[in-house]
Parts: sequence; C-alpha cells; structure tokens
Amino acid sequence: MKVVVAIPAFNEERTIGRVIDEISGALHDYTHKILVVDDGSNDKTVAIASKHGAKVVSNKKNMGLAYTFKKEMKECLAMKADVIVHTDADGQYPASFIPQLLERIEMGDDIVLGSRFEQGLYSGSISKRLGNIAFAKVFSQLLKTRITDTTTGFRAFTKEVAKLPLINDFTYTQEQLIRAGRNNMRISEIPIATRKTRPSRLFSNPFDYAFKAWVNIFRIYRDFAPLMFFGMMGVVLMGLGGLIAIYFVYLHLTSGIQGHLGLLFMMMLLIVTGLQVILFGFLADMHRQ
Repeated sequence: MKVVVAIPAFNEERTIGRVIDEISGALHDYTHKILVVDDGSNDKTVAIASKHGAKVVSNKKNMGLAYTFKKEMKECLAMKADVIVHTDADGQYPASFIPQLLERIEMGDDIVLGSRFEQGLYSGSISKRLGNIAFAKVFSQLLKTRITDTTTGFRAFTKEVAKLPLINDFTYTQEQLIRAGRNNMRISEIPIATRKTRPSRLFSNPFDYAFKAWVNIFRIYRDFAPLMFFGMMGVVLMGLGGLIAIYFVYLHLTSGIQGHLGLLFMMMLLIVTGLQVILFGFLADMHRQ
C-alpha cells in the first residue's frame, strides 16, 4: 500500500520542516511519500519543504484551499497513491495519529476523519465548535453515519475517493463527504487531540464563521437532498396559503366574504408558488450530480 501524505502550505516556513519530519517518523513502517502543495508562498516554505525531503509543487499565486486541494488530488493520483492522507502545514494535527487512520483504511473504510471533538481537546473558539456541531448533525442525518467533525482537515482516504469530482463552492472537507456518501462509500472517524496553532486564515471573526457555516449547511441540503430542501420550502409556502384559505372559509361561514382581493391574490400566489417549488425539487433531485 503506497501512502502519499498531502500538505497544502501558504507561508508556513516556521512549521513546515517540523511537520514533514514528524510525518516521516510516524510512517516508518509504511511505503510513503510526502507532497507539499505550495499555494503561492512568498517566504521560505518551498525551500524548507524540499530540504526536508518532500516533493513540492506550487501554484503561481495564492488560489485558496479548495483549488489547492483539487491540485493535491491530481498530484497524488499521478504519484500512484493507494491511500492519501491530508493534513495541515501548521502542526495542528499530530502525525502520531496517522497510523490509526491508515489502520481503518486497511480494515475496509473508504474515508477516515480525525475528529477533534471526541476527546474534548479542541482549542478553537466556541463559535467554531458550535458551527461544527451543527455541521455534524446535518451530515450524520444525510449520510446515515455518526460524524462529530465534518470540517477536519485531518483525514485519510482511498484513491477511489480522490477521484470523486469536486465542483461546488463548499470547503473541500464538506463536499468530499457529500460525494463519498452519494457513492455509498464507508465513512468513519477516530478521536484525535490537536495542538493550538496560529489564528485561522479562513475566517476573520466568529460572526463571519457562523454566517458562512449556516450558508453552507443550506447549500448542503440544496445539493445533497434537493427534494427535501425544495420540498420543505414548497410545503411552507403552500401551508401559508392554506391558512389564508381557512381564514376565507371562516369568513364565509360567519360574516361573509367581502373584498379581500389582495389577500385572495396572496393566497393563490403562495399555493401556486409552493407547488412550483416542490416540482422544481423533483426536477433537481432527478438531475443532481
């Protein structure tokens, strides 16, 4: 089994060398290579990574994590990897847990997540923790598998998972799970401890994280379960129209219906729109990728 450990890096000269050495030490019993995908760094990240024995490929400019992750997958497959381990360049995830990820792959799982929450040692903010709990509940429901950490960047997966297309604007962590779930692949996780590192570069503040987290949750439902997403919206709209209809029935049985043309128009609009949204959900479900 050939293992490729993929590390995205952007201006990580202070930690990248130590991370590579730690990985090499943890995988001495495995045939492995370490790939660093430099996302347009302007410090010594590339030179240090190369010096410590990693293969380095670079983006011409900073492209972001989602683009860089897709590039990682292409490179790993070109390197004939059987299993890919993805981790961060800042040292947040101890390499000592990588053999546990690989053991689960060897047992037949397709993708194994390193959960930061099972051991209660996650050092992130409260807002991020709450956001991750919300993600976990959504994904556990959609994938019919108990997951406690859907946004972890520490994971191992087979080459078949690496071949799955990633096209949406979710973070790669979420979309990869969605694609694997749709293809009936086995998803599991192991508990890990993490180290406290530099502040996140992805989110400027807790409110920014919370907003983007909930936007992504709605997107997940929209793309993964469009019939449920649009169906619920349609039912709500038709329900509101139905309440107005009940009100008209009440008026008819009591004082009589006089005027209320605007309300009547609203009732018809809500019911017709709700029905159209439900039909759109059926169409989206037929054509989902």
